[in-house]
Amino acid sequence: MRFGILGGTLMWGDDGAEVSLGGPARRALLTLLLVRPGEVVPADRLADGTGPQGTPSPHALQSQISRLRSALGEAAAIERTGAGYRLVVPADDVDAGRFERLAEQGRTALREGEAERAASLLGAALELWRGPALADAADSEPARAAAARLEELRLSAHEDRIEAALRLGEHRAVVPELRELHDRHPLRERLAGLLMRALFADGGQAEALVLFEETRRHLADELGADPSAELVGLHHELLSADPSPSLAAPPAPLTAFVGRAGEVAAIAELLGEARLVKLSGPGGVGKTRLAVEVCATETGQVCFVELGAVRDGALVPPALLRALGLRERGLHVAAGDRDPLERLVAALSGRALLLVLDNCEHLVEEVAALAARLLAASPRLKVLATSREALGVIGEHLHPVRPLDDGAAVELFTARARAVRRGFVPDPQAVRRVCLALDNLPLAIELAAARLRTVSLDELAARLTDRLAVAARGTRTVDERHRTLRSVIAWSWDLLSEPEMRAARRFAVFAEGASVESALRVCDTDEETLESLADKSLLEWAGGRYRMLATIRAYAAERLDAAGETAAVRRAHARTLLKLARDAEPWLRRHEQLRWLAVLAAEHSDLLAAVQWAVAAGEAGTAAELLASASTYGWIRGVSGALAPPAVALLDTVGDAPPAGHGEAYAICVLLAASGPAGREVWRRHRIAAERALAAAWSGPEAGRYPAALLLWMMHNAGDGDGPAALALVSAQCDRPEPWVRAVAHYVRAFGFLGNGQGEKADPALRTAVAGFRALGERWGAALALDALAGLAAARGAREEALALTQEALALAEQLGAWEDCADLLVNRGDHRIDADPAAARADYAQAAEFARRAGSASATAATRRACGDLALLAGDPAAAEELYAQALARLDPHWIKGLGHRVRALAGLGRAAESRGDRAAARAHYQQAARSAAVPGATLPDALRFLGLPEALVEVVGGEEMRRDSG
Repeated sequence: MRFGILGGTLMWGDDGAEVSLGGPARRALLTLLLVRPGEVVPADRLADGTGPQGTPSPHALQSQISRLRSALGEAAAIERTGAGYRLVVPADDVDAGRFERLAEQGRTALREGEAERAASLLGAALELWRGPALADAADSEPARAAAARLEELRLSAHEDRIEAALRLGEHRAVVPELRELHDRHPLRERLAGLLMRALFADGGQAEALVLFEETRRHLADELGADPSAELVGLHHELLSADPSPSLAAPPAPLTAFVGRAGEVAAIAELLGEARLVKLSGPGGVGKTRLAVEVCATETGQVCFVELGAVRDGALVPPALLRALGLRERGLHVAAGDRDPLERLVAALSGRALLLVLDNCEHLVEEVAALAARLLAASPRLKVLATSREALGVIGEHLHPVRPLDDGAAVELFTARARAVRRGFVPDPQAVRRVCLALDNLPLAIELAAARLRTVSLDELAARLTDRLAVAARGTRTVDERHRTLRSVIAWSWDLLSEPEMRAARRFAVFAEGASVESALRVCDTDEETLESLADKSLLEWAGGRYRMLATIRAYAAERLDAAGETAAVRRAHARTLLKLARDAEPWLRRHEQLRWLAVLAAEHSDLLAAVQWAVAAGEAGTAAELLASASTYGWIRGVSGALAPPAVALLDTVGDAPPAGHGEAYAICVLLAASGPAGREVWRRHRIAAERALAAAWSGPEAGRYPAALLLWMMHNAGDGDGPAALALVSAQCDRPEPWVRAVAHYVRAFGFLGNGQGEKADPALRTAVAGFRALGERWGAALALDALAGLAAARGAREEALALTQEALALAEQLGAWEDCADLLVNRGDHRIDADPAAARADYAQAAEFARRAGSASATAATRRACGDLALLAGDPAAAEELYAQALARLDPHWIKGLGHRVRALAGLGRAAESRGDRAAARAHYQQAARSAAVPGATLPDALRFLGLPEALVEVVGGEEMRRDSG
């Protein structure tokens, strides 16, 4: 007999069959007896725990005991002892007893470092639970304490098992469970710590830091307590860790690699000697798969960049930045460092990395120039490219990729055939004839083998022989092999049903694959058809998306043209992407933004392709709305520069007037175009018309569709002398019902107060903005507002508050992968504590320099040079300080508003250095230049200097020198 009380109370016989217990009173009685099996339970406690109303009579309790004895039979005895009863069963016959034993054994194994054994024991313990403890005695006062104790043990066992999983490296698997547990127990610090560790191990350092801040606030608000020393220690450990942006990994192979192990080793050896290796050969010969396998042999870092979907050579550097996990620009959007190539060169300088450029034959000139530039600037960089022709770069080593040898071809065909026909027994000679007819091309072999699901090997061989008009082949030229592959694709295509043909040719419009939903809409098909195309190797399924190999896609595009459907399907593709971007945009301004950023990142190439088609097709309204819908993603993700070329092309098409009914979208296109290389000219030409269109969209009772444009409009106007108009447009939205719009309006309004010399009103406006962004869980706006609020706190001398606000902003910036903003915030944090703790400030500046280098940001690097100049002055080395300040000033973009504070501080630092040398005239000149740089219309000079981060002593000196200059 076995008993269960971890859920509803149950009893099982030796044969595993459940034994009937009767009504709820009897089950409640058994539950109480099983809490401590073998121990006496007082009769009054049993009576209290089983009576429906009040305490039943002793006679009623005896009656229930009698009936329970009958149900138990001879398997277990209920004994009357003194003033109570006890159930005589071993503790291990009760699930709660077994749970406690297994949980304790698991905890012991964990303490002794046996993580695998601990995970097994604790998993077995937790599997015993079927629901809430003592569920059939839930209304019983005597059972509540026992149930609470068991639930606490259950939660502890969950924590121990997760701890074991983390030690075994299973961090990703436990994150969903940890999230659910933490949501239910937000004040439980051990759960918070485990989730922080799991997130960090999965690359989510920023999210882990945000979780700490949320837990700290919960503890303070609910309990009035600070986090434990253990949680604070973990927080410091994560802060000091060095996160790296995730590099684009090679595509995960779906099948085993056959026949080219020696070739992989040869290419790997060649990469040890040469820094640029090019794999060349016809389509379908296996260049990409060979490159993927070479990547697997690399011991260092690898970044795999698929260029097949990039149609514009100007977009190659941004594509590499995305693959490297880097942004084109920071959270402030209007910042400097606009040239993605320069950022790329800086980011790769000195970095040891294998960069794989796959499918670049249509961009040979651009890729050749880029590879030459990167290799010259980065001595530790190696490049592996795949293309049908050579790049023509000095130092390029060519490795021709040839068809498989006979044995490998037969092995590949057999392996793929067994994948579609279980138990396939090959006839080696027949397989050999098929492979020879296919020129031993891997893609052709895979397409042919996939047909064995419906035809026999002999039928397949006969059909291919007829189709290709060959029986066997000798040495073939590249062009002849290409014709063979094309013939095989055409043969495989002709065997499709009409619905399959229609879906396959329509899929050709996708630049980089599609989700199931998008494929269904654009291809006007069903899931069964898509699965059938994947079975026939015309589509691939990986990572939740369908993809089509470039060689097959080229043929499918020809069939789409021949069917006269290209324009209609391209239009359907554009509208599908527009719907997706519109559906996603509101979620980008909520807590869910990270998930939706990932969704749109997967569609990045297709969004660009859709916009480019719409512009070329003269569908200006569709193009404008696509750009506007994708703009929030572009700005938050830091890839808006990739949207600039099509935005410029659209503006060239429509001229100076917005397309009818698309005024707001036109204004956003102007903002996007202004972020590109032609930005200043675009801004000069279109600003007035765009401003009117945006004002019209946001001045009436109905709000516009794209509120992020309001924030960007203010940023772009701030330095152009027309800031007040932009501020007025945005701050007028303070009473809109949409909470993100209100938060942005208060954020912008704060800068209006600062510009008008009303610094005392800026603080509450920023606090309102921060509260609004926090309530939404939105990271972009929150990071911007927290940074500004920290500046105000520092200006009034509240250093501890400034540190806390900066730390929170830093966590959010890391979560968004905004490495140059992280560098800027780390510099700010160092500035906040340089006086009290120079060593900590030095560590912040060093980490900031690494972030700046990794991001390839000249502006962020300049900020770190300025900060290190302050350290040199503090250490009594004015010569070193002057050199660092000069380097900072040379790198700072004068048009970058975020760089203004660093410029002023560098100039003030030069003044201090000159003073230390006794050169009062030079010092005075530097201070006056700093004061002129800090001048803000309407704001007092001291207020402006404080907000820009100057220490109070320097505020007095710089302000004093400026007043003396004016009076003189």
